[in-house]
Amino acid sequence: MNCGVAVIDGGLATQLEALGADINDPLWSARCLISDPHLIKQVHLQYLEAGADILVTSSYQATIPGFLSKGLSIEEGELLLQQSVKLALEARDNFWKLNADNYYSRALVAASIGSYGAYLADGSEYSGHYGPDMNLEKLKEFHRRRLQVLVDAGPDLLAFETIPNKLEAQALAVLLDEENIQIPSWICFSSVDGEHMSSGEDFKECLDILNRNEKVNIVGINCSSPQFIENLILKFKKLTNKLLAVYPNSGEVWDGRAKRWLQPECVGEKSFDLLAKRWHECGASLIGGCCRTTPCTIRSISKLLKNMP
Repeated sequence: MNCGVAVIDGGLATQLEALGADINDPLWSARCLISDPHLIKQVHLQYLEAGADILVTSSYQATIPGFLSKGLSIEEGELLLQQSVKLALEARDNFWKLNADNYYSRALVAASIGSYGAYLADGSEYSGHYGPDMNLEKLKEFHRRRLQVLVDAGPDLLAFETIPNKLEAQALAVLLDEENIQIPSWICFSSVDGEHMSSGEDFKECLDILNRNEKVNIVGINCSSPQFIENLILKFKKLTNKLLAVYPNSGEVWDGRAKRWLQPECVGEKSFDLLAKRWHECGASLIGGCCRTTPCTIRSISKLLKNMP
């Protein structure tokens, strides 16, 4: 890590598909925890070689209810959650042993915890519409056991990702307190208009809640258009003193119902690194990529950010 910035890795599922994995499944990339764990480790190594300072685990869409739907037991599901962290730790430690002389510090491993909408696999992580019966307690209990298992596996930090509404952010903040979590965490949101949470709610009320919680160390945006990021950083800087993390998509847009990527906006890998430089100048401390970004994306970001004066 250098220049007050840490580089987060890029799209895991994107790279798993490039290596031949079939992730056309409600578990998405977490399916590879069952079928192709060696590919997950290979992708982690590719991002380390590209210059990533933070590896995000393959547990984004890995949930115990999701594994139960595949006929696995609760114990088997918990072992797979643990394995998501273990694979990243092993990749990080193996890479460090071979390259310690070339790096200032070892990469960190962030255990990914996707939103309730990610488990539903119906696109609601981009709408925040969980139905009239959803409440704070239900969301807390949905996330609780997964959080416990992942923390016990020994990651360096927690990454709550693609959170689309205030209720879920509040549930996660309360849960961190109830479980007395002792490792740093970030909560990153999705936005579909560049101004509001995906639910349409204003970020101010949500960040007011997170500002009062010392367990949430970092806030930010992921899995959104790179065109939105600069404006959202400037908005967040007015609303919070917490560190900011941004790792948007390549510019393509996921249609959660049709299960396909829509035509990209005018943002390609050649300009993504220049956008990342601007995001850092605006105040982001953790910068990377999400869906459809690759090790090439992260390599270009890393080279540019780490060579800044």
